[in-house]
Amino acid sequence: MEKFDAIIVGAGLAGLAAAYTLASEGVEVLVLERGDYPGSKNVTGGRIYLNPVRSLFPGLWEDAPLERYIAHEGVSVMGTSDSIRIDYSGDELRNSRQSYSIIRSKFDRWFAEQTESKGAMLLTRAKVDDLVIENGKVCGVLTGGDELRCNAVIACDGVLSLIPRKAGLSTPLNMSNCAVGLKEVIALEPGAIESRFGLDGNEGAARLFLGQVTSSLFGGGFLYTNQESVSLGLVIGIKAAAEDMAVSVPELLENFKKRPEIACLIKGGSSLEYSAHVIPEGGCNALARLYGDGIMVAGDSAGLALNIGFTVRGMEYALASGHYAARAFLKAREKGHFEAADLKLYQDYLEESFVLKDFRNFRHAPEVLDNPRLFSHYPEMLGSIFREIYTVPSGSKGNLFPIIKKHMSAAEVWSTLKDLWSFQKL
Repeated sequence: MEKFDAIIVGAGLAGLAAAYTLASEGVEVLVLERGDYPGSKNVTGGRIYLNPVRSLFPGLWEDAPLERYIAHEGVSVMGTSDSIRIDYSGDELRNSRQSYSIIRSKFDRWFAEQTESKGAMLLTRAKVDDLVIENGKVCGVLTGGDELRCNAVIACDGVLSLIPRKAGLSTPLNMSNCAVGLKEVIALEPGAIESRFGLDGNEGAARLFLGQVTSSLFGGGFLYTNQESVSLGLVIGIKAAAEDMAVSVPELLENFKKRPEIACLIKGGSSLEYSAHVIPEGGCNALARLYGDGIMVAGDSAGLALNIGFTVRGMEYALASGHYAARAFLKAREKGHFEAADLKLYQDYLEESFVLKDFRNFRHAPEVLDNPRLFSHYPEMLGSIFREIYTVPSGSKGNLFPIIKKHMSAAEVWSTLKDLWSFQKL
């Protein structure tokens, strides 16, 4: 019977980070990936924030196949036939290069190669069917009819993972805490990307879109520039999509691409990739229990993704959680015990790091963003105000203040102030 020090389920960022950290310390680690190759099923939007995780993986980033560093941020509020865009660019974006666009299929394969070079064993097309549990302790996995034993399992196989539930660490997935993400990667010449987005060299742009782009439902659109492509997509709350949406998510993406604000940016491009996946968005209150006897849970499997409106983050949480799970394993290995009391150190590490501090700081984000007015009323109202401001009639033009007053009654001002007040929780 095969036995390893550690078995990691899933070769995404969390799984590879754990394996990389363990293998670097000489641990005999096996990574099981159900896809054809690492990254084949990792289709997240395409942006990674490096500052929080640079120090966890020294020497890793210099040669990493990242795309463009994000030097230009943009937010567009989209009504039915109009939009308002805010662009931002600052020295902290250009000089620190705090975030990059990324193509996961490329990056994850590269990261897997670095992990294997450290001594980790990677097995693809390997679906884990069940856990091996003896006397309440996880001591291995079942895959393809084979029983593989280990001292501890680290579950990193995504939001739809059943492993935490089998270990008694989570309950069935609540769709109210999840969103569906749909993304298309569109090939464009580097020169076209740089001219259309006003980029210099390896600069990149990130743009978020909210309002009519999601049929005024909870969610938004995104666009990231890569070296020779753009990643364009939508994220929509599954509950909202199931209850209120008149058209399908794929139809919304096609309508999004036809908007004049988007069509001019992707004109002449060709589709390279089209994919969808589920995203955990329940925040602090929807996290799985992170450890048990002989098991730890990291990345999306633990619910470690955070939507705070102007940013949607997950990749750096996956990397950090995998790293800290590995560190907890190393400490437990020194004692020769892998019970829950030993692996609790994993949660302690996360509590002390940016990961769970971020989740505590933004614990109210789901309730603040669960406001239909943010995605329907305000985009249309702002569009109406700006439409009248910028309209020049054939006769004389009226004063500007009455235009704003027409759309901002006393009741509307009060409702807006209440909505603004809710943002003090963020």
